[in-house]
Amino acid sequence: MSEHSTTTEHDTTEHGTTTGHGTAGTRWTERYRGAVMNTFGDPQRVLVRGEGAYVWDADGNRYLDLLGGIAVNALGHAHPALVAAVADQLGTLGHVSNFFTTPAQVMLAERLLGLVSPGGAPAGSRVFLANSGTEANEAALKLTRRHGGPARPRVLALEGAFHGRTMGALSLTHKAAYREPFEPLPAGVEFLPFGDLAALEAALGDDVAALFLEPVQGEAGVRPLPNGYLAAARRLTREAGALLVLDEVQSGMGRTGSWMAHHALDGGAVVPDVVTLAKGLGGGMPIGAVVALGEQAATLLSPGQHGTTFGGNPVAAAAALAVIDTIEREGLLAHVAETGAALRAALVRVDGVAEVRGSGLLLAVQLDAPVAKGAAAALLEAGFIVNPVREDALRLAPPLVLTAEQADSFVQALPAALAAARQAVSP
Repeated sequence: MSEHSTTTEHDTTEHGTTTGHGTAGTRWTERYRGAVMNTFGDPQRVLVRGEGAYVWDADGNRYLDLLGGIAVNALGHAHPALVAAVADQLGTLGHVSNFFTTPAQVMLAERLLGLVSPGGAPAGSRVFLANSGTEANEAALKLTRRHGGPARPRVLALEGAFHGRTMGALSLTHKAAYREPFEPLPAGVEFLPFGDLAALEAALGDDVAALFLEPVQGEAGVRPLPNGYLAAARRLTREAGALLVLDEVQSGMGRTGSWMAHHALDGGAVVPDVVTLAKGLGGGMPIGAVVALGEQAATLLSPGQHGTTFGGNPVAAAAALAVIDTIEREGLLAHVAETGAALRAALVRVDGVAEVRGSGLLLAVQLDAPVAKGAAAALLEAGFIVNPVREDALRLAPPLVLTAEQADSFVQALPAALAAARQAVSP
């Protein structure tokens, strides 16, 4: 292991010691295979603790976490503000049914309206709090059905889209490998070529209930919408009477250097009808949100038409408020923009890197050969966690608190990892 590996007395657990690579981790993996459904394959490592942008595995090895739980751990691991907020709230009131509310729930809804619509949310705007991104998109899809009714049975999404894995959200997800085992899915969703305005204009009509877009397609390899597309989509959906739904589950909450990724697209002038959030919103606590803007938001879903047992519970809401407060207090939006720009500039100079896509700390390192899996494996051995989001691309979504020095350590390690990956596939 590299300098990112360390062993201390805190890295030893009652279940095994750090006496060699893979010992305690191997035992936990064997137990995992015997108890946990095989929906993810074997875990790459068994992680036991984290601090800031680092995590440690069961054998005491340290890793720079450049994936952040897939854009979830906005404040890194064990951030004092998040720990204190969760502990204080749980020690006061942990859960109530949706027959009641709590100050944390109300305050979070108010804050989200302001973050999504910084110029002031339109009258009637409302928030629904859920537990995850797929649940937020599921609720948004139900909302669009209420908007369209039988006269508007069609919903549009883009090729490459990922909106979740529950049945409704899955119908909006493009990848065949995710969809086909569970077909037939809820009907009416059509996929348009990514970034093709002519195709969008041709598809929109008075029978379309909504258009779902990700400002940045994370699972497709960190693909931002082309310049002008979002503004045109707003104009076309308004003309057709369809809702514009923006999925900011991965790209929102400061990930790209703005509170929402769409704030930095096309002059930041686009006001959508619905925005969905999750991942970084809770900083590691499970929470999702549907932010609906405008008068219709207050009436589209009425009592009994949707619900959730845990959504908006005071602990998750307190965590989200702590994330928002910390991002503001520590100036993390500017930090993310600055750190991300420097990281991009350094990565494009690495031999074997063809392009770097994205902004802030949601980036894809496009490689000049299909060696992403091998490079990710070599980086993991060297003490860095990244995601081979495509055969030829690595996704980076580290904690927003990533330092310039930590980012540079990854840049320095990348050439050797790419060389090892290329050598592994050489004839």
